[in-house]
Amino acid sequence: TEESRIDLTKKAKAEAENGRIAIRNVRRDALTAMKNLEKEGELTKDDISDSEKDIQDITTKFIDQVDSSLASKEKDLLTI
Repeated sequence: TEESRIDLTKKAKAEAENGRIAIRNVRRDALTAMKNLEKEGELTKDDISDSEKDIQDITTKFIDQVDSSLASKEKDLLTI
């Protein structure tokens, strides 16, 4: 029924948000690890700034994939 499809859509949105949170947590962990390496003298500030940009680009790419998958799934669920 339409009601169950709407409920499934809500669950899909919740799972997509969980995916986005997991991706952001990985980004945070990577940035923290880099800052620790900087403190130990293994990375320079230039290395970190370059890597931060790369990490952000990768994060954005994967979050966009989650969003497009969600949009596709919502379309599938709401189509009769």
